[in-house]
Amino acid sequence: MINETIFREYDIRGITGKDLNAEFAYQLGLTYSEWAHEKLGHDNLTISVGRDCRLTSDEYSEALIRGLTDAGINVIDIGTCPTPLTYFSVHHYQTNGAIMITGSHNPAEYNGFKIGIGKDTLHGPQIQELKHVMKTGKFTSRQKGSVTQKEIISHYVDYVSKQIKPNRKLKVVLDAGNGTAATVAPLLFDMLGAEVIKLYCELDGRFPNHHPDPTVPKNLAKLIETVKETKADFGVGYDGDSDRIGAVDENGKIIFGDELMIIFSRSVLNQVPGATVISEVKSSNRLYNDIAKNGGNPLMWKTGHSLIKSKMKETKAALAGEMSGHIFFADRWFGFDDAIYSSARLYEILANKMLTEEGTISSILKDLKPVKNTPEIRIDCEEEKKFKLIEEASLILQSKTGSDAKITTIDGLRVDYSNGWGLIRASNTQPVIVMRFEAESDDILQKIQKDFETALIDGALKIGHEKINFNSSH
Repeated sequence: MINETIFREYDIRGITGKDLNAEFAYQLGLTYSEWAHEKLGHDNLTISVGRDCRLTSDEYSEALIRGLTDAGINVIDIGTCPTPLTYFSVHHYQTNGAIMITGSHNPAEYNGFKIGIGKDTLHGPQIQELKHVMKTGKFTSRQKGSVTQKEIISHYVDYVSKQIKPNRKLKVVLDAGNGTAATVAPLLFDMLGAEVIKLYCELDGRFPNHHPDPTVPKNLAKLIETVKETKADFGVGYDGDSDRIGAVDENGKIIFGDELMIIFSRSVLNQVPGATVISEVKSSNRLYNDIAKNGGNPLMWKTGHSLIKSKMKETKAALAGEMSGHIFFADRWFGFDDAIYSSARLYEILANKMLTEEGTISSILKDLKPVKNTPEIRIDCEEEKKFKLIEEASLILQSKTGSDAKITTIDGLRVDYSNGWGLIRASNTQPVIVMRFEAESDDILQKIQKDFETALIDGALKIGHEKINFNSSH
Protein backbone atom coordinates (compact mmCIF):
# COMPACT_ATOMS: atom_id res chain seq x y z
CA MET A 1 0.00 0.00 0.00
CA ILE A 2 1.23 3.49 -0.84
CA ASN A 3 0.01 6.91 0.20
CA GLU A 4 -0.92 8.30 -3.19
CA THR A 5 -0.74 11.92 -1.97
CA ILE A 6 3.06 11.72 -1.86
CA PHE A 7 3.07 11.71 -5.69
CA ARG A 8 2.89 15.48 -5.94
CA GLU A 9 2.88 18.00 -8.75
CA TYR A 10 6.63 18.02 -9.29
CA ASP A 11 8.21 15.43 -7.03
CA ILE A 12 7.57 12.58 -4.62
CA ARG A 13 7.69 13.66 -0.97
CA GLY A 14 6.45 12.34 2.36
CA ILE A 15 7.21 11.55 5.96
CA THR A 16 9.89 8.96 6.62
CA GLY A 17 8.69 5.81 8.32
CA LYS A 18 5.08 6.67 7.49
CA ASP A 19 4.93 7.40 3.76
CA LEU A 20 8.47 6.40 2.78
CA ASN A 21 10.88 3.60 3.63
CA ALA A 22 13.69 1.66 1.96
CA GLU A 23 11.25 -0.76 0.32
CA PHE A 24 9.44 2.16 -1.33
CA ALA A 25 12.78 3.47 -2.60
CA TYR A 26 13.61 0.04 -4.04
CA GLN A 27 10.21 -0.17 -5.76
CA LEU A 28 10.72 3.33 -7.14
CA GLY A 29 13.98 2.15 -8.72
CA LEU A 30 12.15 -0.68 -10.47
CA THR A 31 9.36 1.73 -11.46
CA TYR A 32 11.67 4.37 -12.89
CA SER A 33 13.48 1.75 -14.97
CA GLU A 34 10.23 0.42 -16.43
CA TRP A 35 8.96 3.91 -17.22
CA ALA A 36 12.28 5.27 -18.56
CA HIS A 37 12.93 2.31 -20.83
CA GLU A 38 9.47 2.77 -22.34
CA LYS A 39 9.85 6.54 -22.77
CA LEU A 40 13.38 6.49 -24.19
CA GLY A 41 12.83 3.38 -26.27
CA HIS A 42 16.24 1.78 -25.82
CA ASP A 43 18.34 -0.15 -23.32
CA ASN A 44 21.76 0.67 -21.87
CA LEU A 45 20.45 3.59 -19.83
CA THR A 46 22.65 5.40 -17.32
CA ILE A 47 21.35 7.82 -14.69
CA SER A 48 22.91 9.88 -11.91
CA VAL A 49 21.79 9.46 -8.31
CA GLY A 50 22.51 12.08 -5.65
CA ARG A 51 21.27 12.53 -2.09
CA ASP A 52 20.98 15.15 0.61
CA CYS A 53 22.15 14.78 4.20
CA ARG A 54 18.88 13.73 5.84
CA LEU A 55 19.11 10.85 8.27
CA THR A 56 17.35 8.44 5.89
CA SER A 57 18.93 9.58 2.62
CA ASP A 58 21.83 7.11 2.64
CA GLU A 59 19.44 4.22 3.27
CA TYR A 60 17.02 5.34 0.58
CA SER A 61 19.84 5.91 -1.90
CA GLU A 62 21.19 2.42 -1.41
CA ALA A 63 17.72 0.90 -1.87
CA LEU A 64 16.90 3.06 -4.89
CA ILE A 65 20.17 2.18 -6.61
CA ARG A 66 19.55 -1.50 -5.91
CA GLY A 67 16.13 -1.23 -7.56
CA LEU A 68 17.51 0.64 -10.55
CA THR A 69 20.33 -1.81 -11.18
CA ASP A 70 18.12 -4.86 -10.59
CA ALA A 71 15.91 -3.46 -13.35
CA GLY A 72 18.76 -2.97 -15.82
CA ILE A 73 19.85 0.65 -15.35
CA ASN A 74 23.48 1.68 -14.93
CA VAL A 75 23.93 4.16 -12.07
CA ILE A 76 26.50 6.86 -11.45
CA ASP A 77 26.38 7.40 -7.69
CA ILE A 78 27.51 10.98 -7.03
CA GLY A 79 26.98 10.78 -3.27
CA THR A 80 25.89 13.56 -0.92
CA CYS A 81 25.55 16.84 -2.79
CA PRO A 82 23.08 19.65 -3.60
CA THR A 83 20.17 18.96 -5.92
CA PRO A 84 21.57 21.39 -8.55
CA LEU A 85 24.74 19.32 -8.73
CA THR A 86 22.66 16.25 -9.49
CA TYR A 87 21.10 18.21 -12.36
CA PHE A 88 24.59 19.37 -13.40
CA SER A 89 25.81 15.78 -13.44
CA VAL A 90 23.37 14.98 -16.27
CA HIS A 91 25.19 17.53 -18.43
CA HIS A 92 28.67 16.70 -17.18
CA TYR A 93 28.40 12.91 -17.41
CA GLN A 94 25.86 12.90 -20.27
CA THR A 95 23.47 10.59 -18.44
CA ASN A 96 19.94 9.68 -19.52
CA GLY A 97 18.40 11.20 -16.41
CA ALA A 98 18.82 11.71 -12.69
CA ILE A 99 17.18 11.09 -9.34
CA MET A 100 17.88 13.16 -6.24
CA ILE A 101 16.89 11.84 -2.82
CA THR A 102 15.87 14.93 -0.85
CA GLY A 103 13.25 16.43 1.41
CA SER A 104 14.25 19.85 0.05
CA HIS A 105 13.13 22.64 2.40
CA ASN A 106 10.75 20.45 4.42
CA PRO A 107 11.31 19.61 8.11
CA ALA A 108 13.77 16.88 9.09
CA GLU A 109 11.14 14.12 9.25
CA TYR A 110 10.45 14.46 5.49
CA ASN A 111 12.28 12.98 2.56
CA GLY A 112 11.53 12.45 -1.10
CA PHE A 113 12.68 12.14 -4.69
CA LYS A 114 13.18 14.69 -7.46
CA ILE A 115 13.20 12.78 -10.72
CA GLY A 116 14.49 13.62 -14.18
CA ILE A 117 14.58 11.99 -17.57
CA GLY A 118 17.00 13.35 -20.11
CA LYS A 119 17.53 16.98 -19.09
CA ASP A 120 13.91 17.46 -18.00
CA THR A 121 12.46 17.18 -14.51
CA LEU A 122 9.25 15.18 -14.17
CA HIS A 123 6.05 16.93 -13.13
CA GLY A 124 2.27 16.67 -13.26
CA PRO A 125 1.02 13.76 -15.40
CA GLN A 126 4.48 12.18 -15.56
CA ILE A 127 4.58 11.82 -11.77
CA GLN A 128 1.15 10.23 -11.91
CA GLU A 129 2.35 7.84 -14.62
CA LEU A 130 5.12 6.71 -12.27
CA LYS A 131 2.54 6.10 -9.57
CA HIS A 132 0.45 4.00 -11.97
CA VAL A 133 3.47 1.89 -12.99
CA MET A 134 4.39 1.34 -9.34
CA LYS A 135 0.83 0.28 -8.47
CA THR A 136 0.76 -2.33 -11.26
CA GLY A 137 3.86 -4.02 -9.85
CA LYS A 138 4.72 -5.35 -13.32
CA PHE A 139 8.39 -4.94 -14.18
CA THR A 140 10.29 -6.30 -17.17
CA SER A 141 13.21 -8.60 -16.45
CA ARG A 142 16.48 -7.12 -17.74
CA GLN A 143 20.18 -7.76 -17.38
CA LYS A 144 21.46 -6.27 -14.13
CA GLY A 145 22.94 -2.78 -14.35
CA SER A 146 26.19 -1.50 -12.88
CA VAL A 147 27.05 1.08 -10.19
CA THR A 148 29.94 3.52 -10.53
CA GLN A 149 30.82 6.06 -7.87
CA LYS A 150 31.93 9.38 -9.30
CA GLU A 151 32.60 12.74 -7.71
CA ILE A 152 30.78 15.85 -9.00
CA ILE A 153 31.57 18.71 -6.60
CA SER A 154 35.04 19.58 -7.94
CA HIS A 155 33.76 19.52 -11.53
CA TYR A 156 30.92 21.89 -10.66
CA VAL A 157 33.10 24.31 -8.70
CA ASP A 158 35.69 24.35 -11.48
CA TYR A 159 33.03 25.03 -14.14
CA VAL A 160 31.36 27.88 -12.23
CA SER A 161 34.58 29.52 -11.05
CA LYS A 162 35.82 29.71 -14.64
CA GLN A 163 32.62 31.46 -15.70
CA ILE A 164 32.10 33.95 -12.86
CA LYS A 165 34.71 36.73 -13.07
CA PRO A 166 34.55 39.21 -10.17
CA ASN A 167 37.02 42.10 -10.31
CA ARG A 168 37.03 42.97 -6.60
CA LYS A 169 36.83 41.13 -3.31
CA LEU A 170 33.62 41.22 -1.27
CA LYS A 171 32.77 39.94 2.18
CA VAL A 172 29.87 37.46 2.14
CA VAL A 173 28.10 35.47 4.86
CA LEU A 174 26.99 32.00 3.79
CA ASP A 175 24.34 30.17 5.86
CA ALA A 176 24.10 26.57 4.67
CA GLY A 177 21.56 25.73 7.39
CA ASN A 178 23.38 22.40 7.93
CA GLY A 179 22.23 21.40 4.45
CA THR A 180 24.04 20.35 1.30
CA ALA A 181 25.27 23.85 0.36
CA ALA A 182 27.90 23.28 3.05
CA THR A 183 29.69 20.90 0.66
CA VAL A 184 29.98 23.42 -2.18
CA ALA A 185 29.21 27.10 -1.49
CA PRO A 186 32.15 27.95 0.83
CA LEU A 187 34.58 26.21 -1.54
CA LEU A 188 33.20 28.06 -4.57
CA PHE A 189 33.26 31.48 -2.92
CA ASP A 190 36.82 30.88 -1.74
CA MET A 191 37.79 30.20 -5.35
CA LEU A 192 36.01 33.41 -6.40
CA GLY A 193 38.25 35.31 -4.01
CA ALA A 194 35.57 36.27 -1.51
CA GLU A 195 36.07 36.75 2.20
CA VAL A 196 33.72 34.03 3.44
CA ILE A 197 32.03 33.95 6.82
CA LYS A 198 30.42 30.55 7.34
CA LEU A 199 27.24 29.82 9.27
CA TYR A 200 26.04 26.27 9.94
CA CYS A 201 28.26 24.77 7.25
CA GLU A 202 28.35 21.33 8.89
CA LEU A 203 26.13 18.64 7.39
CA ASP A 204 23.41 17.63 9.87
CA GLY A 205 20.14 16.15 8.64
CA ARG A 206 18.42 17.05 11.90
CA PHE A 207 18.80 20.77 11.00
CA PRO A 208 19.41 21.70 14.64
CA ASN A 209 20.01 25.44 14.18
CA HIS A 210 17.02 26.48 12.10
CA HIS A 211 14.48 25.08 9.66
CA PRO A 212 16.10 24.64 6.20
CA ASP A 213 13.93 27.16 4.37
CA PRO A 214 15.40 30.63 3.69
CA THR A 215 12.05 32.07 2.55
CA VAL A 216 10.82 32.19 6.15
CA PRO A 217 12.14 35.40 7.79
CA LYS A 218 12.81 33.88 11.21
CA ASN A 219 15.19 31.37 9.61
CA LEU A 220 17.36 34.28 8.45
CA ALA A 221 17.74 35.86 11.90
CA LYS A 222 21.34 34.70 12.48
CA LEU A 223 22.30 35.58 8.90
CA ILE A 224 20.96 39.12 9.34
CA GLU A 225 22.73 39.50 12.67
CA THR A 226 26.04 38.27 11.25
CA VAL A 227 25.90 40.51 8.16
CA LYS A 228 25.37 43.54 10.40
CA GLU A 229 28.05 42.55 12.92
CA THR A 230 30.72 41.83 10.31
CA LYS A 231 29.73 44.65 7.93
CA ALA A 232 29.50 42.11 5.12
CA ASP A 233 28.51 43.14 1.61
CA PHE A 234 25.60 40.69 1.62
CA GLY A 235 24.46 37.39 3.04
CA VAL A 236 23.03 34.22 1.48
CA GLY A 237 20.92 31.47 2.99
CA TYR A 238 20.31 28.13 1.29
CA ASP A 239 17.59 25.55 1.81
CA GLY A 240 18.24 21.90 2.66
CA ASP A 241 19.13 20.79 -0.86
CA SER A 242 20.46 24.13 -2.15
CA ASP A 243 17.98 24.90 -4.89
CA ARG A 244 16.38 27.83 -2.97
CA ILE A 245 18.26 31.03 -2.23
CA GLY A 246 17.51 33.60 0.45
CA ALA A 247 19.45 36.86 0.63
CA VAL A 248 19.96 39.91 2.80
CA ASP A 249 21.56 43.16 1.73
CA GLU A 250 24.47 45.01 3.30
CA ASN A 251 22.10 46.52 5.88
CA GLY A 252 20.61 43.18 6.89
CA LYS A 253 17.35 43.76 4.99
CA ILE A 254 15.75 40.61 3.58
CA ILE A 255 15.64 40.57 -0.22
CA PHE A 256 12.74 38.41 -1.29
CA GLY A 257 12.76 36.24 -4.40
CA ASP A 258 10.97 38.72 -6.65
CA GLU A 259 13.39 41.48 -5.61
CA LEU A 260 16.34 39.22 -6.42
CA MET A 261 14.69 38.63 -9.77
CA ILE A 262 14.67 42.38 -10.43
CA ILE A 263 18.44 42.43 -9.89
CA PHE A 264 19.03 39.36 -12.04
CA SER A 265 16.63 40.41 -14.82
CA ARG A 266 18.23 43.84 -15.14
CA SER A 267 21.62 42.19 -15.47
CA VAL A 268 20.44 39.63 -18.03
CA LEU A 269 18.48 42.18 -20.08
CA ASN A 270 21.62 44.32 -20.36
CA GLN A 271 23.21 41.43 -22.24
CA VAL A 272 20.13 39.84 -23.86
CA PRO A 273 17.77 42.66 -24.90
CA GLY A 274 14.14 41.64 -25.31
CA ALA A 275 14.58 38.34 -23.47
CA THR A 276 11.62 36.54 -21.95
CA VAL A 277 11.75 36.48 -18.15
CA ILE A 278 9.37 34.22 -16.22
CA SER A 279 8.13 34.46 -12.68
CA GLU A 280 5.13 33.08 -10.82
CA VAL A 281 1.84 34.06 -9.24
CA LYS A 282 3.34 35.05 -5.87
CA SER A 283 5.65 37.67 -7.37
CA SER A 284 5.17 41.42 -7.13
CA ASN A 285 3.79 43.57 -9.92
CA ARG A 286 6.97 45.60 -9.42
CA LEU A 287 8.94 42.73 -10.96
CA TYR A 288 6.74 42.34 -14.04
CA ASN A 289 6.65 46.12 -14.56
CA ASP A 290 10.43 46.35 -14.17
CA ILE A 291 11.06 43.60 -16.72
CA ALA A 292 8.88 45.43 -19.26
CA LYS A 293 10.45 48.80 -18.41
CA ASN A 294 13.90 47.35 -19.16
CA GLY A 295 12.83 45.96 -22.51
CA GLY A 296 12.10 42.38 -21.49
CA ASN A 297 9.08 40.17 -22.06
CA PRO A 298 7.54 39.39 -18.64
CA LEU A 299 5.55 36.17 -18.25
CA MET A 300 3.59 35.08 -15.16
CA TRP A 301 3.37 31.30 -14.68
CA LYS A 302 2.54 28.59 -12.17
CA THR A 303 4.59 27.97 -9.05
CA GLY A 304 6.86 24.90 -9.10
CA HIS A 305 10.41 24.21 -10.21
CA SER A 306 9.48 21.57 -12.79
CA LEU A 307 6.64 23.66 -14.20
CA ILE A 308 8.88 26.71 -14.51
CA LYS A 309 11.65 24.73 -16.21
CA SER A 310 9.18 23.32 -18.70
CA LYS A 311 7.81 26.79 -19.48
CA MET A 312 11.33 28.15 -19.90
CA LYS A 313 12.10 25.47 -22.46
CA GLU A 314 8.85 26.18 -24.30
CA THR A 315 9.36 29.96 -24.43
CA LYS A 316 13.17 29.96 -24.67
CA ALA A 317 13.28 32.28 -21.65
CA ALA A 318 16.69 33.54 -20.52
CA LEU A 319 15.77 33.70 -16.83
CA ALA A 320 13.05 32.64 -14.43
CA GLY A 321 12.52 32.80 -10.71
CA GLU A 322 10.09 32.27 -7.88
CA MET A 323 9.33 34.02 -4.61
CA SER A 324 10.52 30.82 -2.95
CA GLY A 325 14.07 31.49 -4.12
CA HIS A 326 14.19 29.01 -7.01
CA ILE A 327 16.17 30.94 -9.64
CA PHE A 328 16.70 29.52 -13.13
CA PHE A 329 19.38 30.91 -15.44
CA ALA A 330 19.37 29.82 -19.06
CA ASP A 331 21.66 32.78 -19.76
CA ARG A 332 25.21 31.34 -19.38
CA TRP A 333 23.80 28.30 -17.53
CA PHE A 334 21.66 25.22 -18.05
CA GLY A 335 18.17 26.44 -17.10
CA PHE A 336 17.74 24.50 -13.86
CA ASP A 337 17.18 26.02 -10.42
CA ASP A 338 20.43 26.46 -8.57
CA ALA A 339 20.82 28.60 -5.45
CA ILE A 340 24.59 28.25 -5.37
CA TYR A 341 25.05 29.38 -8.98
CA SER A 342 22.54 32.19 -8.39
CA SER A 343 24.50 33.42 -5.39
CA ALA A 344 27.66 33.42 -7.52
CA ARG A 345 25.89 35.52 -10.17
CA LEU A 346 24.80 37.93 -7.43
CA TYR A 347 28.41 38.15 -6.25
CA GLU A 348 29.55 38.93 -9.80
CA ILE A 349 26.93 41.66 -10.27
CA LEU A 350 27.93 43.38 -7.02
CA ALA A 351 31.69 42.85 -7.33
CA ASN A 352 31.75 44.22 -10.86
CA LYS A 353 29.30 47.06 -10.12
CA MET A 354 27.26 45.95 -13.12
CA LEU A 355 24.10 47.88 -12.22
CA THR A 356 25.19 50.77 -9.96
CA GLU A 357 28.39 52.60 -9.12
CA GLU A 358 27.94 51.75 -5.45
CA GLY A 359 27.80 48.01 -6.18
CA THR A 360 25.37 47.28 -3.34
CA ILE A 361 22.00 45.55 -3.30
CA SER A 362 20.27 48.52 -1.68
CA SER A 363 21.58 50.91 -4.34
CA ILE A 364 20.28 48.68 -7.14
CA LEU A 365 16.78 48.50 -5.65
CA LYS A 366 16.49 52.09 -4.40
CA ASP A 367 14.45 53.22 -7.43
CA LEU A 368 11.65 50.70 -6.78
CA LYS A 369 8.28 52.14 -5.90
CA PRO A 370 7.70 51.51 -2.18
CA VAL A 371 4.85 49.14 -1.38
CA LYS A 372 3.51 47.30 1.61
CA ASN A 373 3.59 43.54 1.29
CA THR A 374 3.68 40.29 3.17
CA PRO A 375 6.06 37.38 2.80
CA GLU A 376 4.55 34.03 1.88
CA ILE A 377 1.93 33.24 4.53
CA ARG A 378 1.45 29.49 5.01
CA ILE A 379 -1.62 28.22 6.81
CA ASP A 380 -1.71 24.60 7.96
CA CYS A 381 -4.34 22.58 6.10
CA GLU A 382 -5.13 18.89 5.78
CA GLU A 383 -3.31 17.45 2.77
CA GLU A 384 -6.45 15.77 1.43
CA LYS A 385 -8.56 18.94 1.61
CA LYS A 386 -6.24 21.77 0.59
CA PHE A 387 -7.12 21.83 -3.13
CA LYS A 388 -10.85 21.60 -2.49
CA LEU A 389 -10.56 24.42 0.03
CA ILE A 390 -8.82 26.63 -2.52
CA GLU A 391 -11.53 25.83 -5.06
CA GLU A 392 -14.31 26.89 -2.66
CA ALA A 393 -12.51 29.99 -1.40
CA SER A 394 -11.76 31.07 -4.97
CA LEU A 395 -15.42 30.84 -5.97
CA ILE A 396 -16.37 32.99 -2.98
CA LEU A 397 -13.74 35.61 -3.81
CA GLN A 398 -14.65 35.74 -7.49
CA SER A 399 -18.30 36.29 -6.65
CA LYS A 400 -17.36 39.40 -4.65
CA THR A 401 -14.75 40.82 -7.06
CA GLY A 402 -15.62 43.81 -9.21
CA SER A 403 -15.24 43.87 -12.98
CA ASP A 404 -12.31 46.28 -12.76
CA ALA A 405 -10.08 43.65 -11.10
CA LYS A 406 -7.92 41.22 -13.06
CA ILE A 407 -8.40 37.56 -12.09
CA THR A 408 -5.70 34.97 -12.72
CA THR A 409 -6.48 31.29 -12.14
CA ILE A 410 -3.43 29.49 -13.57
CA ASP A 411 -2.39 28.49 -10.02
CA GLY A 412 -4.92 29.08 -7.26
CA LEU A 413 -6.48 32.53 -7.44
CA ARG A 414 -4.71 35.86 -7.84
CA VAL A 415 -6.76 39.08 -7.92
CA ASP A 416 -5.04 42.26 -9.12
CA TYR A 417 -6.82 45.45 -8.08
CA SER A 418 -5.88 48.99 -9.10
CA ASN A 419 -4.01 49.53 -5.82
CA GLY A 420 -2.80 46.07 -4.81
CA TRP A 421 -3.23 42.33 -5.20
CA GLY A 422 -3.84 39.12 -3.28
CA LEU A 423 -3.11 35.45 -3.87
CA ILE A 424 -4.36 32.20 -2.42
CA ARG A 425 -3.16 28.76 -3.55
CA ALA A 426 -2.46 25.26 -2.29
CA SER A 427 1.17 24.30 -1.80
CA ASN A 428 2.33 21.34 -3.88
CA THR A 429 5.04 20.41 -1.39
CA GLN A 430 3.47 20.81 2.06
CA PRO A 431 0.05 20.45 3.76
CA VAL A 432 -0.47 24.21 3.72
CA ILE A 433 -2.39 26.99 2.03
CA VAL A 434 -0.15 29.80 0.72
CA MET A 435 -1.23 33.44 0.66
CA ARG A 436 0.56 36.65 -0.26
CA PHE A 437 -0.55 40.27 -0.43
CA GLU A 438 0.78 43.59 -1.68
CA ALA A 439 -0.71 47.09 -1.77
CA GLU A 440 0.05 50.80 -1.90
CA SER A 441 -0.70 51.30 1.80
CA ASP A 442 -1.13 49.34 5.02
CA ASP A 443 -4.88 50.03 5.10
CA ILE A 444 -5.41 48.65 1.59
CA LEU A 445 -3.17 45.68 2.35
CA GLN A 446 -5.17 44.81 5.45
CA LYS A 447 -8.47 45.07 3.58
CA ILE A 448 -7.34 42.77 0.77
CA GLN A 449 -5.92 40.28 3.27
CA LYS A 450 -9.11 40.35 5.35
CA ASP A 451 -11.25 39.63 2.26
CA PHE A 452 -9.10 36.61 1.39
CA GLU A 453 -9.05 35.32 4.98
CA THR A 454 -12.84 35.59 5.20
CA ALA A 455 -13.23 33.62 1.96
CA LEU A 456 -10.86 30.98 3.33
CA ILE A 457 -12.88 30.64 6.54
CA ASP A 458 -16.17 30.40 4.62
CA GLY A 459 -14.66 27.88 2.21
CA ALA A 460 -13.47 25.73 5.11
CA LEU A 461 -16.99 25.69 6.57
CA LYS A 462 -18.43 24.56 3.22
CA ILE A 463 -16.13 21.54 2.91
CA GLY A 464 -16.19 20.57 6.59
CA HIS A 465 -12.56 21.43 7.27
CA GLU A 466 -11.57 22.15 10.83
CA LYS A 467 -11.46 25.84 11.76
CA ILE A 468 -8.68 27.73 9.99
CA ASN A 469 -6.05 28.73 12.52
CA PHE A 470 -4.35 31.88 11.26
CA ASN A 471 -2.17 31.87 14.37
CA SER A 472 -0.50 28.72 12.97
CA SER A 473 0.77 30.59 9.93
CA HIS A 474 4.49 30.29 9.25
